[in-house]
Amino acid sequence: MPVIAVDAMGGDRAPAAVVEGALLAARELHLTVALVGPSQVLHDEIARHERGDAVIDIVEAPDVIGIDESPLAALRRKPGASIRVAAGLVSSGRAAAMFSAGHSGATMLAAHGAFGMLPGAERPALAVTVPTQHGVAVLLDAGANVECRPDHLVQFAYLGAAYAQVILDVPRPRVGLLSIGEEPGKGTDLIRVTHQRLAGASLNFIGNLEARDLFSGRADVIVCDGFTGNIALKVGEGLVDALEEMLREELGSALVSQIGALLTRRAFARLRQRVDYAEYGAAPLLGVHGLALVGHGRSSPRAVASGVALAARLADAELVTRLSGALTAAHA
Repeated sequence: MPVIAVDAMGGDRAPAAVVEGALLAARELHLTVALVGPSQVLHDEIARHERGDAVIDIVEAPDVIGIDESPLAALRRKPGASIRVAAGLVSSGRAAAMFSAGHSGATMLAAHGAFGMLPGAERPALAVTVPTQHGVAVLLDAGANVECRPDHLVQFAYLGAAYAQVILDVPRPRVGLLSIGEEPGKGTDLIRVTHQRLAGASLNFIGNLEARDLFSGRADVIVCDGFTGNIALKVGEGLVDALEEMLREELGSALVSQIGALLTRRAFARLRQRVDYAEYGAAPLLGVHGLALVGHGRSSPRAVASGVALAARLADAELVTRLSGALTAAHA
């Protein structure tokens, strides 16, 4: 199994939740996790948990990039930042992939600086797995690029299709373009030109998707710019939290409802599992010449473990090589 570098200081609940999740992944998957951060802090945190047969390496990184810092300035000012050291482990070949639940901007810049871009890729894209009525789909870009050109969205489509083949095990993923209407002429100039380009591409392009189709399962890959994708993702997260709270209030409002709540608890738990970001734990940054995964800032230990597991799975599947092949096909 590959070595996975983990930014132990990244995330709202770091280092406690990150260390606990890394230990969980190392024990269950029998892989080596390289925890990156201040060594004494990490030794103390590991001592609070049952280590078992988990194989953990500690890599010293004295600096941390805070969520309120400018990522570019912080990376220049802090060469010993944990996210930068983790990226260096991958670029040097000491690790097969990296995971961080910390500053997403710093993670993307560190990965781009350490790995460079794949031939044919101009921009990296953050690919998030979202729940649908029939399983899951891949949404990209989810926040790496605020402004895009048609060339970028076409590249995202090819990258997303290659990723969906690995993560969804779909030989020919259905690719949709997020717009304000299904007709080819709907949307901004960016969307209209991209639609024309994708219609002539060697992809299973099914046309435009409206926002209401985001979770319908019509498409396996949903393409958009990072600004739109990030808003769509955050709306979905907020909706899940709001619905969960409203259901809890309604089911607990009376004795009959309480009885009904007991009867439906198992179904409710299954629903929560289907929409919980912790099930996948991270989103890969596609297009860079290396494997970097970005976790949710609120990652729990289970989410961290899932992110590390996904990193190991993608490394084993040689995702970067497959993405390079997809970009070659795009240019052909």
